[in-house]
Amino acid sequence: MDIRALRYAVTLAEELHFGRAAQRHYISPQPFGRHIQRLEQDLGAMLFDRTSRRVTLTPAGERLIAQARTLLTALDSLTDRHTEGPADPRHLTLGVLGFGLAERGTDLVQAVHALDPAIAFSYAELDLADQYDAIRGHRVDAGIVQYVGPVDGLVFEQALTLPRVAVVPARSALAEADRLTQADVADSAWLPTAFPNSATAAWSGPAADGAHHRDALRSPAAIPAAVATTGRLALHADAAGRFYPHPGVRFVPLDGPPVQIALATRAADDRPAVTAVRQAARHLRAQPDGCLTHQDLDQPVV
Repeated sequence: MDIRALRYAVTLAEELHFGRAAQRHYISPQPFGRHIQRLEQDLGAMLFDRTSRRVTLTPAGERLIAQARTLLTALDSLTDRHTEGPADPRHLTLGVLGFGLAERGTDLVQAVHALDPAIAFSYAELDLADQYDAIRGHRVDAGIVQYVGPVDGLVFEQALTLPRVAVVPARSALAEADRLTQADVADSAWLPTAFPNSATAAWSGPAADGAHHRDALRSPAAIPAAVATTGRLALHADAAGRFYPHPGVRFVPLDGPPVQIALATRAADDRPAVTAVRQAARHLRAQPDGCLTHQDLDQPVV
């Protein structure tokens, strides 16, 4: 069961209004409502009665919310026990989606340490659906995410641009192509893949079908094996061929917008360590073909 959906349900029980409840989690009402619907489907029971004028809890909803509050309190308490003591302002949890910045990931860390050697990182894995919420919800301090446009509460430093590819079964006729167009894949079946918002789904085009399916893929690393198993197609960045090689698939260049990878941080977070990470990401984009030097970091980036 999705812990995030339980948090959404508890908030909705408090607000009894989808718009206000969604606003508390910094998402729009439509995806918020889909999380509630999937939770109800998973449980096989209606938790909320909806009319055009009001939202109320059902008896099943009242039981679930009581249990969810107990579970979430215990979960939060467990997290607190592992993070007791004064927070180190130079210790940042960096969330990473998939292969992150590919071969340039160590360049970012080195650039940060050139600015402040005392900054230390913890690693957390992000998935396709929660990559933005993990940052906004303070589960990580910064994230290496896919950028497709503005997100409320976040600022982005675009660091890397990669061509996109279609991940196709090796046995498919498409695997022999040097490059694919949208027309080439128009009639293909695509794997359901989770996306955090409508902008990401729009970028994905035909691959967005089934994005809200309960079995939608959330891990970029799992995509090649899923393609090989199901015979369906999926989208990825071309670095996936280097980081997730699989004998059962081919990574074929596909026309369309490239994959933009960015460092995302909370807009209101002005800690010096976070500022240093943002500055390092800006310089990384300014020096796309080589390692950063102290001289590079001393130069302003527009």
